[in-house]
Amino acid sequence: VGGEQISSIGRGLCVLLGISLEDTQRELEHMVRKILNLRVFEDESGKHWSKSVMDKQYEVLCVSQFTLQCILKGNKPDYHMAMPTEQAECFYNNFLEQLRKAYKPELIKDGKFGAYMQVHIQNDGPVTIELESPAATVDPKQLTKLEKQQQRKEKTRTKVPSESSRERNTPRNKDDPSASSGAEGDVSSEREP
Repeated sequence: VGGEQISSIGRGLCVLLGISLEDTQRELEHMVRKILNLRVFEDESGKHWSKSVMDKQYEVLCVSQFTLQCILKGNKPDYHMAMPTEQAECFYNNFLEQLRKAYKPELIKDGKFGAYMQVHIQNDGPVTIELESPAATVDPKQLTKLEKQQQRKEKTRTKVPSESSRERNTPRNKDDPSASSGAEGDVSSEREP
C-alpha cells in the first residue's frame, strides 16, 4: 500500500473476498468454515487434496476485493451488487474476527480495506478455487430492477438458426472445402480487462 509492504504470508491461502449486498452472518460463517477446512494441500505421504490450511498450520492472507461482485454490462463493469463501503468494511472486519476465533489469530493476515493495493500472489500449481456461499431462496419482491430486466431478457431471448433449414438438410460432400464439420467457427466470449 503506497509503496510499503503491510502484510505477507508464507505457505497458505490467499483469500480474495467479494462481499455482496445480500451477504449475511450466515454466509460469513459458511465461508469461514469452508476456507479453513478446504482440503487443497497434500499430506505427509504426498497425497494431494488431503489437508486443510488448519491441518498444516499454514497462514491465511485476506484481501477485500469488491470487483469480484462485478456484473458486465457489455464491456463495462457494474458493481451494484457489491455491498456499500461502510457496510462492507464492518462485514469484512467481522469476517477476519471470525477467522481468527476459529483458527490461530496470528496466522490470519489482511491487507488494508479500501486501499489501492499491489497484491503479489505466487500460486502453487497454480490452484485457484472459487467458493460461494449457498444460494439463499430469493423472494421475487427483493430482486433489483436490473435483475428483473436481466430475467426478462433471458426469458425472451430466442435462438437464431446458424444456417437455413435448406442448408441444414442438404447433405455435405466431405471433399467440399466449404463443408464444415462444425468443429471450427466463431467462438467469442467476454473477457475481463
